[in-house]
Amino acid sequence: MASLKEMRNRIGSVKATQKITKAMQMVAAAKLKRAQDQAESARPYAKKMASVIANLAAGVSGADAPRLLAGTGQDQRHLIVVATADKGLAGGFSTNVIRAARERINSLIANGKDVKIIAVGRKSRDQLSRLYGDKLVRTFELSEHKTVGLPSAQPIAEMIATAFEDGQADVVTLFYSQFKSVISQVPTAKQLIPAVVEGDAAPVDLNGAVYEYEPSEEEILETLLPRNLTTQILAALYENQAGFFGSQMAAMDNATRNAGDLINALTLQYNRKRQAQITTELIEIIAGAEAL
Repeated sequence: MASLKEMRNRIGSVKATQKITKAMQMVAAAKLKRAQDQAESARPYAKKMASVIANLAAGVSGADAPRLLAGTGQDQRHLIVVATADKGLAGGFSTNVIRAARERINSLIANGKDVKIIAVGRKSRDQLSRLYGDKLVRTFELSEHKTVGLPSAQPIAEMIATAFEDGQADVVTLFYSQFKSVISQVPTAKQLIPAVVEGDAAPVDLNGAVYEYEPSEEEILETLLPRNLTTQILAALYENQAGFFGSQMAAMDNATRNAGDLINALTLQYNRKRQAQITTELIEIIAGAEAL
C-alpha cells in the first residue's frame, strides 16, 4: 500500500495536471470566439458564391460546361482530402473526421476504385499514413502558417486543380468537421469536383430579367470555379478550426473536473490513512505506558 509521502506526491502531481488542463481550457475558450466568428463570416460568402455559380450554370450545358463543373464523365479515380487538426488533446475531434473518411475510402476500394489521399493536418497524416501509406500523395500542415487563412487554403486548392487537370482524379471529396456548437462538431463530406450546387443555394433571383453576359457564362465560370474551390476549402478550414477549439475546450473542462474528483478521492484516502496511522501510534503509546 502507498505510503503517506507517495500519496502526497500523487495529489501534488494531479493538482499540477489540473492547473495545466485549466489553463488550456481558458486558452481554447479565448481562441474559440475568433475562430467561430471566422467560420460564421465565411458561410454567407461561400453560400452566395454557390448561388452565383448556380445562376451561371443554368445557362451552360453539355460540351460548353467547364470541366470543374461537368467533371470528366467518369467515376474511377477518386481524390479524398481529409482535413483535421495539427494538435491533439481535443477529444475525438480528429478521430471522428478520419473515421468518416476511412469508411468512404474502404467503400471505394471495395468497389474497385482508384483512391488517392491528401492529408491536411498532422493528425490525419499520422493515422492515414499508417492505414493507406501507398495512397497518401501529399500532406499539408496548418501550423506552417501563423493563422488559418487564404495562404493555408490556396496551395491545397492548386494541388487539387492540378491533379484534376492532369487526369489523376475524376471526383474530389473533402472531409472536414462542420462547427455546430461547442459540444457539437459534425464530420462532413463535401464534393468539390465536379462542383455541386448546395441544395439550399438557389440561383440568384433576377426578378424576371434576362441578362446577357460579357464575357460568356462559360468564361466567367472558368474563372469563378477555381476561386470557388479555394473558397470552399477555406470555409472548411475555418469550420475545422472553430470545431477544434470548441472540442478542446470541452475536453479540457472534462479533464479539469476529473482531476478535481481524483484530488478529492485521493485526499480522503490520504486523511483516512493518516488518521489510522495516528490512531495506531496512540494505541502503541498507551500500551507502552500501561506496561510500565
